Amino acid sequence: MEGTKPVNKKLAAALSGGAVLVLALTGCGSDDNSEKLNSWAKDVCDSVQPQARKIASANAAIQKETSDNSTPEEVQKTDAKAFQDMSDAYKAMGAAVQKAGAPDVENGEKKQKDAVAELNGLSASYADLKKKVEALETKDQAKFADGLKDIATELDKLGRTGNNALKTLEEGEVGQAMAKQPACKSATSSASATTS
Repeated sequence: MEGTKPVNKKLAAALSGGAVLVLALTGCGSDDNSEKLNSWAKDVCDSVQPQARKIASANAAIQKETSDNSTPEEVQKTDAKAFQDMSDAYKAMGAAVQKAGAPDVENGEKKQKDAVAELNGLSASYADLKKKVEALETKDQAKFADGLKDIATELDKLGRTGNNALKTLEEGEVGQAMAKQPACKSATSSASATTS
């Protein structure tokens, strides 16, 4: 079984990059903001928090399945469920940002639209990874390990490229308003727990 262990670790490491995306929805700072913006931030943070927890749990499940005694079938099943959970979570985040409407800031509508598109894109990417992991050959240890390597590479790319619009959405006043929300603070702590 040792063939999959280094690959599973690589997969887990690549996944922790995905947790960084959750952090992108949490902002920092503490200036006074308009009541309208604070209300928007509360709506988004309250909706995003359970999704951030879901992503953190999916990350944890994959990392737990990296021991030598996990069979390829167990790894495949765990990874497929985790990718599905992540896909669902990002889709729900996109819906939450969409439902909240544009934040009351300059270019708020464009920022919101870009963030929703990005979250939906992430959801589709994780759904695609689920299909790929389900298609891996589990009977052949070497083939399975090679397949996992490819998935880890894709995850790594996803972690590095996936959060530009989210960062843009919460620059300045939006990030400051979000930082005041208890739900966003706890989303940050649950996501950062998975990256350490």
